[in-house]
Amino acid sequence: MSVIERSIHLIWQLRVFFTEDVFSPKNPVLKDVLTGAVQPARVLLVLEDSLAQAVPGLERQILDYFCAYPDSLRLARSPLFVCGGENSKNSPTIVTDILSHVGRHHIDRHSYLVAVGGGALLDVAGFAAATAHRGLRHVRIPTTTLSQADSGVGVKNGLNAFGKKNFVGTFSPPHAVINDFNLLSTLDARDKRGGYSEAIKVACIRDGEFFDALEQDAEKLNAFAPAAMKSLIRRCAELHLNHIATSGDPFEVGSARPLDFGHWSAHKLEQLSKFRIRHGEAVAMGIALDVLYSREVGLLDAKSAERIVSLLEKLGLAVFASEMQDRDNRGNWQILTGLDEFREHLGGELTVTLLKKIGTGVEVHEMDKNIVIRVVEELQKRSQRK
Repeated sequence: MSVIERSIHLIWQLRVFFTEDVFSPKNPVLKDVLTGAVQPARVLLVLEDSLAQAVPGLERQILDYFCAYPDSLRLARSPLFVCGGENSKNSPTIVTDILSHVGRHHIDRHSYLVAVGGGALLDVAGFAAATAHRGLRHVRIPTTTLSQADSGVGVKNGLNAFGKKNFVGTFSPPHAVINDFNLLSTLDARDKRGGYSEAIKVACIRDGEFFDALEQDAEKLNAFAPAAMKSLIRRCAELHLNHIATSGDPFEVGSARPLDFGHWSAHKLEQLSKFRIRHGEAVAMGIALDVLYSREVGLLDAKSAERIVSLLEKLGLAVFASEMQDRDNRGNWQILTGLDEFREHLGGELTVTLLKKIGTGVEVHEMDKNIVIRVVEELQKRSQRK
């Protein structure tokens, strides 16, 4: 036998811009991002319909922005309205619709697909962009705290299928991400705090000083003070990008997913609740579970564990839901199947990130299911005292 072997090295400049009033003609950020070899740049813009309803005149702003730069930009059609929310990831219909417009309006690899919306919409549009013509230039404009701080700045796209979250998906870095803080103004309190859990997550496993800052800003974050929220979003996004760029495994070829601390149970909780529990809320519960588990197995001291769970509660995030105790018709705890699904998603051996101190994660390859159940019961009692 013979073999030819070559190493292929890929370099990608992942850029996240922080700005305000992205669709003001006086703001050139979007225009500059879309300036490529072919002029004017041809753009298909996908817009979450609930955002368009919440911001009267947003469609007109977008049209006026493109009209302000006729030599640089050209919309292939008026903004394409699509629904957002986790349920949008449960059917391929929206992806098919976006792909049909890509074909109909001749969006090619020198064109751009711009998606404006929350994390689920970005996942759906990103999947369409990654698969059309084997990859279009994709620009994300996240519009929730969660997507600006976490999911929108990553390299993953996904759809739910066969009862599993993100079963179908791609690794495809965006051409650019533009975070416009003013787009968060229409969110209700639930969605504004939805991204706080991801900030606590990355602080717990990567940056103890960031955790200290979140504790100090807890009152301001609870009141949604703009300066405190901007600081949280920027640092959280920075830590996520640092991990993607420096971990040595940006496309998760191995079996470890440090940035999914607290997620093995969170993904299962979303499914068990039929997505009544939103992603950020489920992550808060998952963090609380894994933090107390870390304490129970002697990895994390009790004082640090209490600090973390208390901060989740101070920021208005629940640490327990009844779905955590759901059982199947044989009496088995359904939350525990999340461990098998978490392992299966990557393959290889189970690898779960726990904590040995605030700011430092540690990987384990097994979890005692009896201890998991004991921790869930503790969280239930804790929630009853509130």
